[in-house]
Amino acid sequence: MKSIRISDITLKKLSEDRAVSLLFREKSAIAACADRLGADLIELPAVKSVREDSIIFKTIAKNVQSAALSIPVGFDEASIATAYECIKEAKSPCLRVELPVSTIVMEYTYHVKQSKMLEKIGALVAAAAALCPEVEFSALDATRADEDFLIEAIKEAEAKGAKRITVCDDAGVSTPDGIAALTKRVKAAVSVPVFVQVSDRIHMAVASALSAIGAGADGLKCAMVGKDVLLAGALSDAITACAKELDATVGLNTTRIHASIEDMMASISHETYTASEVSEKKKILLDADTTLSGVADAAALLGYELSDADVGNVYKALMQVCEKKSAVGAKELEALIASFAMQAPSTYHFENYTTTSSNITRAMTQIVLKKEDETVTGVSAGDGPIDSAFRAIEQCIGHHYELDDFQVAAVTEGKEALGSALVKLRVGGKLYSGNGTSTDIVAASIRAYINALNKIVFEEA
Repeated sequence: MKSIRISDITLKKLSEDRAVSLLFREKSAIAACADRLGADLIELPAVKSVREDSIIFKTIAKNVQSAALSIPVGFDEASIATAYECIKEAKSPCLRVELPVSTIVMEYTYHVKQSKMLEKIGALVAAAAALCPEVEFSALDATRADEDFLIEAIKEAEAKGAKRITVCDDAGVSTPDGIAALTKRVKAAVSVPVFVQVSDRIHMAVASALSAIGAGADGLKCAMVGKDVLLAGALSDAITACAKELDATVGLNTTRIHASIEDMMASISHETYTASEVSEKKKILLDADTTLSGVADAAALLGYELSDADVGNVYKALMQVCEKKSAVGAKELEALIASFAMQAPSTYHFENYTTTSSNITRAMTQIVLKKEDETVTGVSAGDGPIDSAFRAIEQCIGHHYELDDFQVAAVTEGKEALGSALVKLRVGGKLYSGNGTSTDIVAASIRAYINALNKIVFEEA
C-alpha cells in the first residue's frame, strides 16, 4: 500500500487569510499540532520581518520533532540565505522555490516572459540547492499554465537540484479529472516525488485529491484550517474510508486529528480579527472632545483591559497632549497607556548593562537588576544587543514572557536624539506595555521591558 506524504500548509494559509499576523505562541502551537498529528512536512510562510520572523522560525525549527520544515525563498537570490538561516537548525530543513508558470501571472504580476521565468527558476533552485540539500519547486497556478511550458519548467527545476515538485491549482477551478490528467503528465516527466496542492473553491478538494493519488501523486498539501483549501481532517476521513480502493494510506493520526485541531483553534481563536476590525484600529483618532468611555473603547480595540483608574490616568494624559496637538492616533495612545496605565512599584530596578556585538558573532549582553536588597545578574546571547538583553532579563527573573510587540522611535532630532522604546508583553491573553526613553536605544528598550515586567509582577502579586 502506497504511503502518501502530507505537507501541512496551515501556517502559510493563515498568514495569507488573516487580517493581522499570528502571535508567536500561536505559530508555535500550530506547528506543534501538525507535528503531533504526523505531517511529513510543515510549511512556514515567507519571511516578512527579518528580525521578528527569524526568531519565531528558529524557535519552531528547534521544537519540531519529526516533520521536515519548509520555508519559501523570495524572487532574488539574496533572500535564499535569509530563509535558510531561519530553518537550518531544523531536523530536516527544506527551501521552497515558489514561482508562477501561467502566462497571466508571469506577465501581469512578475512582468516576465516564459524564457526569463525559466532562467529565474533554474537560478533560484540552483542557489537554494547550494545551501540546502532539500529543495522543492512549487509551480504556482500550474492548472492555468501552458502544459508544455510547465513540463519545461519542472524539468529545469529537477536538473538544477530540486528534490520535489509541487503543482498548484491556485485558480481553484479544475475538476478531479483535470487534476488527475495533469498529475499523470507531470509524474511521467520527472523522476522526483510529485506533490499536488488542490483547492476547495468549487468544493471538490477531497475528490481532486483522491484523483491525484489515483494518478500517481506522491504527496498532498493540506491545512488543518483555512479558506478554499484541502482540509486535513476531511482528507484523513476520505482516505481511511477509501484505503482499499486507492491502495494508499497517510501517516496522519486519524483517531486524534479532529480533537487536536479543535484544541489548537481554541487557543488562537481570540486573535482572529476581521479586516474591518483592523481598519478600525487604523482609524483610532482621539482629540480634546474624547470622553472617558471613548478612551476605554479605543484601548480595548488595541487589546488592553484597563481599570477605571487606568482609564482616568490615560484620559488625563491625553487631555494634556491635546493641548499641544489636535489629535492622537493608535501608536501615540499605546505610548500613553504604557506610560500612565497601571503604574506599578519597581519590584525590579534596572542597574546597568554591558553588551558586545558584531556582524560576525552573536551579541552577548549582561544585565544587572536589583530586587529589593538583592542584586541579580543575567548573561545571554542573542540576535543583536536588544534580543540578547531581553534574554538576559529572562535569565535574571527565571521566566519567559511572550513579546507581543516591540517598537522604537526617535523623540528628538540630531545625533544625540532621545529614543523611545515600547514593549508589549502578553500573559494569559492580557497585554502589559512598558515605555522607556534614553539617548541609548538599548537602554531605552531594557527600561521599557522592565517597566512592563513590573506591571506583570505587581498584578500577579
